[in-house]
Amino acid sequence: MATTQTTTFGNPIEILTGTTWFGYLARIVLTFGFWGSGLSKLIDFQGGVAEMTHFGLEPAVAFNIATIITQLGGSALVILNRWTWLGAGALGVFTALTIPLVHHFWTMEEPFRTMEFHVAMEHITVIGGLMVVAWKSR
Repeated sequence: MATTQTTTFGNPIEILTGTTWFGYLARIVLTFGFWGSGLSKLIDFQGGVAEMTHFGLEPAVAFNIATIITQLGGSALVILNRWTWLGAGALGVFTALTIPLVHHFWTMEEPFRTMEFHVAMEHITVIGGLMVVAWKSR
């Protein structure tokens, strides 16, 4: 008859990832690019408006406000683990929209084509991470 041996220590990875603080840290790190950008656009509102104008998004003030709300609001929902699917979904859609609006590498000349292609691929990876968060939050 086989016996199962248990220890009082457990698997250290499971213990670490099972802590509440690790969950908060993971969600803060995942959303850092969004809440950092949202705070930047809020603190330097005119700089955010200038960025929207640069990318041809008019009315620039409205686009800046919508971006701030999406980035900060979506991040808060993910970080606080409340309506996480909604926050992750909003940030994912936002990120997807930036590819054709801002990172349209297929219209650019080298070396910008390759640089923006890599940014777009990184955006797709972030979208995948947000999809995992939405999936695991259900």
